[in-house]
Amino acid sequence: MSDDQRDQTPAEPAGAATPARAAASAAGPAASGPSVPVGPQPEPIRYFGTTWVKHESGYGLRRAALAVGSLVTATAAALLLRLSYEGLEIGNVGPFLSISVVVLFAISSAIAFVKTWDSYNRRPAPSSDEAALKGLKTIGFIGSLIAYSLRCLTEAPGEKLRRAEYERALADYERRRSTRTGNPAARRPKRKK
Repeated sequence: MSDDQRDQTPAEPAGAATPARAAASAAGPAASGPSVPVGPQPEPIRYFGTTWVKHESGYGLRRAALAVGSLVTATAAALLLRLSYEGLEIGNVGPFLSISVVVLFAISSAIAFVKTWDSYNRRPAPSSDEAALKGLKTIGFIGSLIAYSLRCLTEAPGEKLRRAEYERALADYERRRSTRTGNPAARRPKRKK
């Protein structure tokens, strides 16, 4: 709606209520809009959302599907790399380049596996070498896929870390709430000794 249109619409009298406003006021404050959650909220995990908190809404089935899906993707990627290697063999590039490619992918996959697995247990430090290893992890994506698949067998990837953070935040929130009981303005000032 443009400013000109807004200026031309007649204003409602203060006492007039539209049917929507009347229904909202009759239903109470809870129906007037979306409720704002109180306290800390769980951090969503990709593909799982916040179902990891109570293991609801097909959490187990989703975990199994993602474990199988990432393993199938890793297998397809390994097959693709095998076909690439055979292309190098057909192209007669020499043993040095062929062995270098295999070693590069093996080392990259191992590093990607370890870094991905560690990222599920702890948050990386702000000044860590994660940005420097991004290219290496991209080359070794098979290791990341295998780590994701193995982690899905036991929990949603990163669930343990997020659950610990969420429970700590809930405990801190409850502790802060319990110490703020009563009206602080009604308290008597403490006597000086």
